[in-house]
Amino acid sequence: MTTAPQATAGSRPSPPPPPLRKNRDFVLLWSGAGMSFLASRVTAVAYPLLVLWHSGSPMAMSLVAFSAMLPMLLVQLPAGALVDRWDRRRLMVVCEAGRALALGTVAAAVLAGRFSVAHIAAVAFAESCFTVFYRLAERGAVRNVVPEAQLPQALAQNEARGRAAGLLGQPAGILLYTALRWVPFLFGAAAYLLSLLSLLFIRKEFQQERVGERQRLSREVAEGMRWLWRQRFLRTALGFVAGTNALFQVLSLAVILMIKDEGRSEAVLAVVVTGGGIGGMIGALTGGWWMRRLSQRAVLIGGMAAWAALITAVAFSSAEPVLLGVLFAGTSMVGAVFNVAAAVYQVRTTPDEFQGRVASTANLISSGTNSLGALLAGLALEVWGAAHSVLLTGAAMAVLALGAAASPALRTEDAPVPAPAASGEDHDEDDKATYDTYGTYDTEATEDTDEKPRGKPHD
Repeated sequence: MTTAPQATAGSRPSPPPPPLRKNRDFVLLWSGAGMSFLASRVTAVAYPLLVLWHSGSPMAMSLVAFSAMLPMLLVQLPAGALVDRWDRRRLMVVCEAGRALALGTVAAAVLAGRFSVAHIAAVAFAESCFTVFYRLAERGAVRNVVPEAQLPQALAQNEARGRAAGLLGQPAGILLYTALRWVPFLFGAAAYLLSLLSLLFIRKEFQQERVGERQRLSREVAEGMRWLWRQRFLRTALGFVAGTNALFQVLSLAVILMIKDEGRSEAVLAVVVTGGGIGGMIGALTGGWWMRRLSQRAVLIGGMAAWAALITAVAFSSAEPVLLGVLFAGTSMVGAVFNVAAAVYQVRTTPDEFQGRVASTANLISSGTNSLGALLAGLALEVWGAAHSVLLTGAAMAVLALGAAASPALRTEDAPVPAPAASGEDHDEDDKATYDTYGTYDTEATEDTDEKPRGKPHD
């Protein structure tokens, strides 16, 4: 594989890039997106509280929850193609303006006493649609506002931001709703406007120049899925990740049942959630450290093996608050490292013009397996009960780890590959050109090369 050009004797080496905290554009993007994430967490808990308080109907509450989740299944694939087609900055501005306007109508309606379940369901659906577009665009924008060598650190900070938003957003939403029922929605609207404002001050472009003619949307979606399918390591890893997502749905519901069966109070669940949030923060902040020492394959297999051990231990915890909190902190820490590694790998190996489509396809797979996992959880808990279901979940996770260790497709990581020609003409998988992380092309490297892959990011 070609290497980066070396400095000659008479030239000076390029100075290292400044730390991310001094990267004005990244700080603006990171902080604005942080406000956006926090707003979405606050409103997510406020919707069911508002609907249940006004209507007293669990069915109405479930309708609003369903409306909020539906875009994850309906909008993901077309959103990925449109994010790759449109200007990312303008799209993110429109998303923030749309979410602020939608939440403003809820705050005004509650303040005026004109509550309607249909209105809340429509706003929840609209906010989720804008959220799908915004997060896909933000993921692709990061690689264009930071140097390539700092990408792992930047995405680790993004993961920590999301974990912090989850840890703070839910209790904040409950407290704001307790104060005044319209306040969470006004807070969300204001936070989205602050996020919009931060976007206007960013100088760098959020994408590379687009070349070639636009194709039909369905063809662009299929092109992105076809590109993903050609990446042996990435598509195989996604399959294992989908399996772990389904298993964690079983674990989440089983732990709630375990706490109830042991006669513990709801405070135990709060301890578990808090422990998970703290562990997730630690994992996100140390994600770059782990990536400098482990390959992507080691993170994948080691993460699943650690999960198998932690989940099995949960089955013998007897719902002890501190022990459960520690175990969930461990699972969340592993999950955060997992997410950082996956994000860095996907962003680095995917061409800029394919970022939205690849990320949306991966998100769709995750959403689909979450739904399947919730269904399997109900069946398992009915048949085997909580403790035995957790044991089976740990065993299934161990099987996934062994399968990943034995998988030939995971022994060689994919090199980054360029996008297909603008005409949409297919390329044979064995003939494709690859390029390294410096962007220099190597037409001799193929997917089946015996060269040892570089599993560690650049320092």
